[in-house]
Amino acid sequence: MNQQPWPAYLAGLGLGASLIVAIGAQNAFVLRQGLLRRHIGLIVAICAGSDIVLIAAGVAGIGAVITGHTLALTIIRIVGAGFLAWYAVRSARAAWQSTSMSVSGSPVPATAMASISACLAFTWLNPHVYLDTVVLLGTIAATHHPYQWLFAAGAGTASVVWFVSLGYGARALTPIFAKPVSWRILDAGIAVIMAVLSITVIIPVFIAR
Repeated sequence: MNQQPWPAYLAGLGLGASLIVAIGAQNAFVLRQGLLRRHIGLIVAICAGSDIVLIAAGVAGIGAVITGHTLALTIIRIVGAGFLAWYAVRSARAAWQSTSMSVSGSPVPATAMASISACLAFTWLNPHVYLDTVVLLGTIAATHHPYQWLFAAGAGTASVVWFVSLGYGARALTPIFAKPVSWRILDAGIAVIMAVLSITVIIPVFIAR
């Protein structure tokens, strides 16, 4: 029995998981929303759905188009770096002022629209998302022809499983975050992650000059 298609699926599953599990702005946001139990279904659907769209675009050959438009990538880097820097400052201020609330004492949840807007920004304003999902995954998927779409399905599966696990699994950490100090540590960590990512995103803009 011919099993040739399955190595492509497993390769996509493995590579997709290795790329998405890395600590980043989007994962930090999903984790925090999961701890607060705010609009998790929407957040998970947006993150996983966006990944699937981007992976499909890469397999369809959009990666070559993106890499050929340096101006568009530069604009995305500048806007993305600015957004990440703003969120880093916001998180640092929350950690310093201890404004973050425990899950049990959390104030009225942010609106669904506010959560959706932030999630879309973390997803679509991050240049690394395009480089990882569209360019890298798209390029490697081509090496699995004629099963490149099965490779994409594997990568998409990894994305869905990860975001569902992260978003809904975060509530298992609720006892730890019942104390305000835990939120201060989390916000401080998120601030550092966002600041570092902001710098790494904007550096190529100056190097290219």
